[in-house]
Amino acid sequence: MNAPLLRRAAAGTVLAAAAWHIGPAATWLPAVRRTLGPALDGQGDHGHVALTFDDGPDPRSTPLFLRELDRLSVRATFFVLGSALERHRALGREIVTEGHELAVHGWHHERPWTPRPRRDAHELRRTVEAVRRLAGRRPLWYRPPYGILTAGRWAAARRAGLQPVLWSAWGRDWTTRASPDTVLAELNRTLRGGATVLLHDSDSTGARGAWRAPLGALPDLIAACREHGLAVGPLAEHGVRGHRGPVRPPVARAGGMPLLWR
Repeated sequence: MNAPLLRRAAAGTVLAAAAWHIGPAATWLPAVRRTLGPALDGQGDHGHVALTFDDGPDPRSTPLFLRELDRLSVRATFFVLGSALERHRALGREIVTEGHELAVHGWHHERPWTPRPRRDAHELRRTVEAVRRLAGRRPLWYRPPYGILTAGRWAAARRAGLQPVLWSAWGRDWTTRASPDTVLAELNRTLRGGATVLLHDSDSTGARGAWRAPLGALPDLIAACREHGLAVGPLAEHGVRGHRGPVRPPVARAGGMPLLWR
């Protein structure tokens, strides 16, 4: 084989490997996962909303979320970073003691543009074991950092016995401009019965102090869900499964705009 053919073959191999690695990340797009993977989208029972938090545990902010959730009589799922959980084990135990569910967000919060299947598998196993030691049982769920589910991460999750779950609605609560009102307005666009809500209990990967926005939004979020007959709880109670019937449409004002908050 001559040199040009060898170069083309090598380039083709690299492109094929890149496509295998990053292809599944298309599920980051809501329309893709709603259509192809209702379970990955976090679609569950129509009368229930799953409340989830990413990036903790964080001793500066997570205790405030635990206090507010207790006041509201709500339990949630916390997708934790293994490195943070190892540093703040007492806080991890407090999350469990308060009746919340621990799930896996990864060991570190990194973007996965370079294929690293062995490292992905090792770090997921390490985080699963950290959660198991604290909670007394193995976690069920995995949400990759940034919601980017590569082929390597997907395979690692399956080998670790984890079900990947992204989200159906989020508050865009990690920016400098986030406030309780902007969080509620963003959720208002997509929140409906059967949704999985993504918020953050830490600013470790967002703007400093951004956690105050979702914390401030919690009372109105929970009140609105309950007003519309929706129970709020962790993913373990959400009934996540594969293909299902149509999702309950959002409550709407005249003109068709979704409205949970008046």
